Amino acid sequence: METRWLEDFLVLADTGSFTRSAEVRHLTQPAFSRRIKSLESWFGADLIDRTTYPTKLTAAGELLREQAVQMLAQINSTRAQLRGLQPLPAGTLSLAVPHTLSFSFFPKWLTRMEQGFGPLSCRLQASNVHDALLAFVEGGCDLLMCYHHPKQPVELTDPRYSGLRLGVETLRPYVRSNPDHSPSHALPGSAAQPLPFLGYASNAYFRLMTDLILEAAPAPTFLSLRYETDMAEGLKNMVLEGHGVAFLPTGSVQNELRTKQLVLAAAQGWSVDMEVRLYRDNKRSRPELDAFWDYLVASTQPV
Repeated sequence: METRWLEDFLVLADTGSFTRSAEVRHLTQPAFSRRIKSLESWFGADLIDRTTYPTKLTAAGELLREQAVQMLAQINSTRAQLRGLQPLPAGTLSLAVPHTLSFSFFPKWLTRMEQGFGPLSCRLQASNVHDALLAFVEGGCDLLMCYHHPKQPVELTDPRYSGLRLGVETLRPYVRSNPDHSPSHALPGSAAQPLPFLGYASNAYFRLMTDLILEAAPAPTFLSLRYETDMAEGLKNMVLEGHGVAFLPTGSVQNELRTKQLVLAAAQGWSVDMEVRLYRDNKRSRPELDAFWDYLVASTQPV
């Protein structure tokens, strides 16, 4: 048996759709279906009830779903240790977190949590939003921290998942400041002189958020794309060097705003608010995880 078959199975159990699961796993639907059949052959049992839609699990499938999460978690933990990571305490919490939140939101949030709950041992898996979500639904971590917007929601509708609202992050346009602290560029630009624009790659969550901002902008925006990357930190460094305007999460530029290295490229109108959420899988239970989640539930707004 291959571990990727278990990962395929968990995605299918979550989405209830062979087509959607194949997209998530970057496979054709026939290839994905063959891997599920291979898993069923290995176990010698039907795991999927193919007479219903959305796809449901058989009794054997439900049993495997519970076991597969723990199996993959143990495999991933062992693999990490074999790759030379220093072992963390047994009660360590593992979190999947997008890169930007791992730089800006997570450290300050963890400080606040430890002030009330006590010391926490954490293992952070930083990646893009899509991969963080995938790691979570495949059972590779205890908690998922992510962004959420109604027009680009995180699709965790299964009752097995519980979510909490941790705060709000705002995406706004920033540029390097002139010596007099005025903006080096100002939106909306003009057809004759479009602003040099530093954007996100097509697979980045902030690319979708930026598109929402520009679609709802208070005036036509004239931009000339000069640079793309999928990380906000990379764009921030480009802005600091004066290469153009970029939409950055406010939490990632606090120091630069205090020192007046960066300023807003528009007073208002070119921004979007995103919730920062934390999710857990209710079927994944350990004393340390349960205790921390209970503490959070008592002080945090539910989704």
